[in-house]
Amino acid sequence: MSELLRTAALAFGHDGRALTDPIDLVLDSGEIVVVLGPNGSGKSTLFRTLLGIVRPVSGAVRWVGRPLERHTPRELAECVAWVPQHPGAAFEFTVEQYVMLGRLGGLAAGRAPGRDDRAAVARAIERLGLESFRSRPLSRMSGGERQLTAVARALAQEASTLVLDEPTTSLDFGNQGRVLDVLASLAADGLGIVYSTHDPNHARRAGTRALVYLPGGKMLFGAVDALVEPATLSRVYGVPIDGAHTHDGRLVLSIAARRGQVLQ
Repeated sequence: MSELLRTAALAFGHDGRALTDPIDLVLDSGEIVVVLGPNGSGKSTLFRTLLGIVRPVSGAVRWVGRPLERHTPRELAECVAWVPQHPGAAFEFTVEQYVMLGRLGGLAAGRAPGRDDRAAVARAIERLGLESFRSRPLSRMSGGERQLTAVARALAQEASTLVLDEPTTSLDFGNQGRVLDVLASLAADGLGIVYSTHDPNHARRAGTRALVYLPGGKMLFGAVDALVEPATLSRVYGVPIDGAHTHDGRLVLSIAARRGQVLQ
């Protein structure tokens, strides 16, 4: 494994005010770091800081061993690709046209996409199982299909890391599982993955390490099995969390029922 991302005493926020205590985070190739925390805790601001959109309050972000600020935009595009929470486009792009957007950051000014770019797009579309949708407009895709298309666009960029903001939001159970399985398979191929979620079961399904927000700005970073468990999550969300094991030994987490409450 090789190191893709490292933060050193990173404090992030707005107007010089940090949202949390400084964090030290490491992502190696083939790993998935899952970010968990309540709404408004700063997950999106963290991502924008890692991407260089927001300047750190203090500390450092290093991509593939070099400080973030020393990367040109094209070099940074080789390090990290971004997948927003609600992928969309200002124009009526087809799937193939939208995935091609992932190649634009690596093109010289004024240069049209070439053979290598078209090949990268074709590989990404095939990797995400979207061949039959190649010519379909995004407006005619389901939420899960659009999310997979957004992952394909990021994959076509051929960056070493994908950063995704709540990639399973608003998806049904089937599409949630499909997206998580795709992320796990991409990590198995050697990519680094960072994504946020509100569902701790998603973290346990696909994650290897977790960054967890605690009340008062505290942060914990460590193995998913050690942090994504009832006691820690009860502190994170301020409600009792229960855990139960399935027949194959997996831990499933849920909000504890109130005393005397009968679940239907």
